[in-house]
Amino acid sequence: MKIEITATDQITDIEGVKVRLWEGVTEQGTRCKVFVHRIAVHNDADSTQFEKELNEQMPPGRFISLRQIL
Repeated sequence: MKIEITATDQITDIEGVKVRLWEGVTEQGTRCKVFVHRIAVHNDADSTQFEKELNEQMPPGRFISLRQIL
């Protein structure tokens, strides 16, 4: 399965861990939510553009309850 995900400015808590909500869609068009605790670029890769794009979503806009997402 492949999922294309897009970062949001929403943060929630899952079992005491703050996670960012990403919105996703599968190749077949099924929409989903993805909860990301950490994301990184491989050590050998140039992360400049990645960090720039991810920082466009920072600082997180708001903390939301998991109940509001699901």
